[in-house]
Amino acid sequence: MSDVILEMRSITKTFPGVKALQDVSLQVNRGEIHAICGENGAGKSTLMKVLSGVYPHGSYQGEIVFEGEHCQFHGIRDSEHRGIVIIHQELALVPELSIAENIFLGNETVKAGLIDWNATNARAAELLDRVGLQENVTSRIVDLGVGKQQLVEIAKALSKEVRLLILDEPTAALNDDDSAHLLDLLRGLREEGITCVIISHKLSEIASIADSTTIIRDGRTIETLDMVRDEVTEERIISLMVGRDLEHRYPPHESTIGEEVLRIEDWTVHSPTQHGRVVVKNVSLNLRAGEICGLAGLMGAGRTELAMSIFGRSWGTNISGRLYKNGQEIEAKTVRAAIKHGIAYATEDRKRFGLNLIDDIKRNVSAAGLGKLARRGWVDANEEYETANGFRASMNIKAPSVLSITGKLSGGNQQKVVLSKWIFTNPDVLILDEPTRGIDVGAKYEIYTIINKLADEGKAILVISSELPELLGICDRIYALSAGRLTGELSRADATPERLMQFMTKEQE
Repeated sequence: MSDVILEMRSITKTFPGVKALQDVSLQVNRGEIHAICGENGAGKSTLMKVLSGVYPHGSYQGEIVFEGEHCQFHGIRDSEHRGIVIIHQELALVPELSIAENIFLGNETVKAGLIDWNATNARAAELLDRVGLQENVTSRIVDLGVGKQQLVEIAKALSKEVRLLILDEPTAALNDDDSAHLLDLLRGLREEGITCVIISHKLSEIASIADSTTIIRDGRTIETLDMVRDEVTEERIISLMVGRDLEHRYPPHESTIGEEVLRIEDWTVHSPTQHGRVVVKNVSLNLRAGEICGLAGLMGAGRTELAMSIFGRSWGTNISGRLYKNGQEIEAKTVRAAIKHGIAYATEDRKRFGLNLIDDIKRNVSAAGLGKLARRGWVDANEEYETANGFRASMNIKAPSVLSITGKLSGGNQQKVVLSKWIFTNPDVLILDEPTRGIDVGAKYEIYTIINKLADEGKAILVISSELPELLGICDRIYALSAGRLTGELSRADATPERLMQFMTKEQE
C-alpha cells in the first residue's frame, strides 16, 4: 500500500472577484500529522473545504486522489463515506442536545425503525473514553466548555470510521491545558494509524506535533517541509508565510507621550451573576496621550471585566469608583455615553460581540458612528460607502469591495474591520482586548503597525493581551492584575517576562 494517502493536484478555486486558490498541490502521507500554515486569507480553510466536499466537485478545478482513487465529492456525506471528516473552527454542535445525540446526529443507530438509545449511549461512552472525556453522554453540549466540545467533535469524527481527520484551528479558542490535551490526543490517533491534517497559526504548536508542514501564501503552494529532516525554525516558516523576513516580530516604534487622558480611581466591580463576588477591586490606573499601555494578567484576573466596566458599564454591577477624562470627572454609565466621551472598546470576541458577520463591511464600519453620517435622521448612503471604502484602503482590508460579507473575511481582516469601526468614532481612548487573537504573525504585524499609528496620532491606548511577548514588544508601560487587584506597574525598560509573571501570580496580602 502506498505511503501517500492523499494528493490534491492543481486545485484552483475562484469566488466573485477573488481567486482564493491557484494551482495548489498537496501530498499527505499515511499516518502522519500534516500541518497547513499560512497567513489569514491565504486559502488554507478553502483548500480543506474543497477536500471535504463543502465546495463540491465542479465548483473548482483540479483533482483529488484519496487512497489511490480519483474522487469527486458532491457534498460532505460523500467525503465522510470515504473516511474524510472535517472539524471546522466554528464547532458544528447543537447546544441543547446531549453529547450522544450530537455524536450520532444524522448517523443514528436505529432498531425496528426507532433510535436504539441504549446502543447509542453505550457507543458514545466508548468514544468519550477513547478521546479522554469524562462526561455523562446525556450531558448537554451547552453545559460543556469549549475544550470539551472540541473533544466531542473528535468523538463524532471517530464514530464515522475516520481515516483522514481535518482540524481547522482546533486550539484557537482553547486554554493551555485543553490545547495540550488535544495535541496529546492527536498524537494518540497518529499511533492508531489515523492521518490528521491540522490548520494552525500557532508556530510552536506546529513545531511540537507536525511531521510535515505545507505553507500556502496568497492562494498558492509555497513549500512542504519535513519537520524531522529539514532544519525548520519559526523564522523560516514565517518567512515562507509572509514572503519576507520578519527581522523583528514587532515594528520599531518611538512613542511621544503627552498629558494624561484617562484616569480611574478606586474602581470596583461586582459580578452580575455571582452575588457578593468582587471581580475588580480598588483598581487605579491612568493612560496618557500617545502611549501604548498594556494590561497583563492570568485567566480570571479581571482584565476584560475591568475594560468592559469602564466602557459604559457594559459588564458588572455595583460599580464604584471615579472616572476622569482630561482631568475632569465624567459619568459614562452607558455605552453611548462612553462613546460620546471619546472612549472605544474593541472586544476580545469579535465574532460574537464585535461584528455583525452576516452584514457587509460598510455597515460594520459605520455601526458605532452612524450619527456622523446622518442628515435629518437619515444615513447618507454615499458618505457611508465612501467612509468604509477609505478604511478598506487605509487599513489594507483584503476584500473585493466594502459590500463583501464580513463573515467571509479572514480573521485578520475581520479584526481590521473592528478597529475601523472604532477608529471612525474618533476616540481619544482606545481599549483593545486581545487585538491579535486568532490571527497569524503577518496579520499581527499589520495590527501592531496600526496600533503604533494610532498612538502617533495622540490616542491613549490600552492593550489587553495574554501573550507576554506581545505586551513587551509593543507597550510603553504595563500594568499587571491578579485576582482583580492591580499588583504592579512596569515601564518598558524595566519589564521582563519574569517580573510580569511575579506580579500576575502575586497573592493578596
